[in-house]
Formats: sequence, structure tokens, C-alpha cells
Amino acid sequence: QVQLQESGPGLVKPSQTLSLTCTVSGGSITSSYGARSWIRQSPGKGLEYMGAIGYDGSTYYNPSLKSRTSISRDTSKNQFSLQLSSVTPEDTAVYFCAADSFVRSSQITNPHAYRYWGQGTQVTVSS
Repeated sequence: QVQLQESGPGLVKPSQTLSLTCTVSGGSITSSYGARSWIRQSPGKGLEYMGAIGYDGSTYYNPSLKSRTSISRDTSKNQFSLQLSSVTPEDTAVYFCAADSFVRSSQITNPHAYRYWGQGTQVTVSS
């Protein structure tokens, strides 16, 4: 059974950098295929794709967030991470990590293409 777990601070001050880590465990999911993604949902809004890292380490960012977003991975720990810089209260959201070994390259930016999700973690940006 594949499990994903987000971790990181629940409160970030404006202008600071939000940092989250996703730990992947269980099942047969592998970092050798597919992609791993970060997705968020703000209050009253739908899912917003933020970015992903492919099996080969390539990154795919949402153009609207690209200048502030960085996604990296640690394959030895089966973890991948998100950094979002210069946050504002508009970045307050539930942040999800998602993964799938079989997501097609054409679907990497589609949140609904990922079968495995973490439970989500609330991040509030406030002073």
C-alpha cells in the first residue's frame, strides 16, 4: 500500500520561504518512472498544480508560480520537497503531495492524473 506523508511547518510569515517534504513509502511505487507532484487547494478554490519532478529529475513548474517554486528530491530517502519563496497570505492553502509511477509526460501537470496522494497539510501565511 503506497503512502505519502507531507511534513513541514503549518505557519509561515509573509515574505519567508515555505518548505515542505513528502515521504513516500510502501507498495511498488518507484522513483524510476512517472513523476511526483505538489498540488495545493486554497479556501473556496479548486486544486492548483504547482509543479512536479520526473523520474529523471526533470522539473515541471506551473508558469504562474515558477519564479517562486523549487522542487527537489532525495532518492536515498524516498522523499521529495517543495520550496515556495516570498509567500503572501494568498499562499495559504492545504498542500498535497502526489505520485504515480505511470503518469504520462503529457499529464504531469494534471492533478487528477496522480493515483497516490498524501492527506494534505494546512499551511497558513500570517504574521
